[in-house]
Amino acid sequence: MADHLTRFAGSADIASVVANTDDMATRSSGNVYADLGFDDPTEESLKADLVMGIMDEIARRGLSQTAAARLMGISQPDVSKLLRGRTGGYSLERLLGFTRALGGDVEITVKRNASERRGQLKLSVREPA
Repeated sequence: MADHLTRFAGSADIASVVANTDDMATRSSGNVYADLGFDDPTEESLKADLVMGIMDEIARRGLSQTAAARLMGISQPDVSKLLRGRTGGYSLERLLGFTRALGGDVEITVKRNASERRGQLKLSVREPA
């Protein structure tokens, strides 16, 4: 790490770089996709959560990518891309379909919020009782 700081700081004193590391940090909004400037950060976050659930279910069931692909109706290379977080080209609806194909129940609830603000999208994953 010291070597990295030396390269970063050039001839500057490493202690001063370490003392000022908070100057290099950026406060997060709480959504990495918003911080990175995605067009629809909420949707990207939901997609990531769904993919994590898909990954967990594949692992829990001990499925190979080929077996998972067969259940999900896509190719093994597409499963590989999905498991590496490549969600481009997949809608939330399609990811929910993959979740169902792997045995997950999907429940969608729409409720009115107390104000006139734009509604929110939330995802919660529950284990069976």
